[in-house]
Amino acid sequence: MNNSSAGRPALSRRAVLGAGVTVGATAAIAAVAPGTAVAGPGRATPFGRGDLPTGVRGAVLLPGDPGYDAAVSPFNLNQIPRPGVVFAAAAATDVQAAVRFAAGRRAPAGVLATGHQPSVPIGPDAVLVSTRAMRGVHIDPRRRTARVEAGALWDDVVTASLKHGLAPLNGSTGTVGVVGYTLGGGLSPTIGRKYGYAADHVRGIDLVSADGRLRTVTAQSDRELFFGLRGGKSNFGIVTALEFDLFPVTTLYGGAIIFDGRDAGRLLHAYRRWVRTVPDAMSSSVALLRLPDLPQVPTALRGKLVASLRISYTGRPDTGAALVRPLRAVAVPMIDSVAEMPYAAFPAIHGDPTTPTPAYERTGLLRELGADTVDALLSIAGPGRDVPLAAVEIRHLGGALARPPRHPNAVSHRDAAFTLFMAGVGGPEAAPVIRKAAADVVRVLRPWSTGGMYVNFMNTDDTSDRSVRSAYRPDVYRRLEALKRRVDPRNTFRLNHNIKPC
Repeated sequence: MNNSSAGRPALSRRAVLGAGVTVGATAAIAAVAPGTAVAGPGRATPFGRGDLPTGVRGAVLLPGDPGYDAAVSPFNLNQIPRPGVVFAAAAATDVQAAVRFAAGRRAPAGVLATGHQPSVPIGPDAVLVSTRAMRGVHIDPRRRTARVEAGALWDDVVTASLKHGLAPLNGSTGTVGVVGYTLGGGLSPTIGRKYGYAADHVRGIDLVSADGRLRTVTAQSDRELFFGLRGGKSNFGIVTALEFDLFPVTTLYGGAIIFDGRDAGRLLHAYRRWVRTVPDAMSSSVALLRLPDLPQVPTALRGKLVASLRISYTGRPDTGAALVRPLRAVAVPMIDSVAEMPYAAFPAIHGDPTTPTPAYERTGLLRELGADTVDALLSIAGPGRDVPLAAVEIRHLGGALARPPRHPNAVSHRDAAFTLFMAGVGGPEAAPVIRKAAADVVRVLRPWSTGGMYVNFMNTDDTSDRSVRSAYRPDVYRRLEALKRRVDPRNTFRLNHNIKPC
């Protein structure tokens, strides 16, 4: 591990981890606008207290009730739901009651666990199901599977599975909800290139459909619905439980190497060559991070542009070190935290925010990362450019992510080589500037774009029919439209990146 530099401040790995900036202080970026939120419509609810069903185990809340604001508060504060009624579900039967209530009034129904991915505004005509109280996790070490309830977080699953020497295909932070992540594909930055998308390894799904029925969906029980649920998000019902595979991983060779922004060009050009040579066991990304001048950020990084290389390798540490050596050599790093680590420490690789944050995001997929691609990216978001984007990330795909699963699903664009992800932080007054900056990056990189998007990275600006279609192959989208017509012809589940019935 290299924490020293000639003529630059050195930071120990402990100091980096303690400050929450292992991968470039993305957690500190969240402090740019703490507590800033964009509330949804605030009109009175059309639902009367006397209309509400009885026998629900969890709370049923109207606007103004104690607990309502907490129940609707999402992780991404750029859009706060203000539904006419919230069912704080404690069991699958509560979800059934909520869906029947919505269907009986032809009201839209939505679901909220952690709220990392906002989409359309949720107003007083809507019924919202909160699954946060449904946190059950059961591990079957013999079958190497986990069965989780709808509100489970990745922290819950990782903690439980590691007791048996197993790990899931989790995201970059433990505060993300398992179900929403998996239904959108589930791109694991730790072991995804080795094992594929989380959706590829789902075995069974407990679903409340638009008619209020609770059913278990598998490849054998309803092949088409099983296809659509894995990649189609919440368009076909509300999932109350998932069963999925776990993998024999307990340690990683991982962490982040942070370079001064002035070295971003050298790093990105080395990285584009390097990714062509690495095995599937190596997952990685590079992010250009603009760090705030705040006390949460180590002095050496405050107010700076840095280039953060994120590494997660599942093989031997000495092999991992040899693989990473060419990138370590491109320049003297400001921070190098890449080392053997317990799998439970996976959040330190990306250092994502752990407190609610108002973030505006944009995504895309790239078919290649050539010299001209890197130069174009640097010209719009590199050193010397003043852009209001806290993060611009290029993440390597390929490996098992490019291979079809045993049971086909709706996850599309497996031929893409990289994801493009951008995030800016701020309240509503900052949104126009952030959106323009992100659109400029997309425009500059369009020659290398596949034209598609990764579903889980889509946000409030990606809710148009055209945007949603771009997340799927045309043949897949046609199947999803037909499935929607069969299982939700009234489009009850439309508070999302919506697939409309054809």
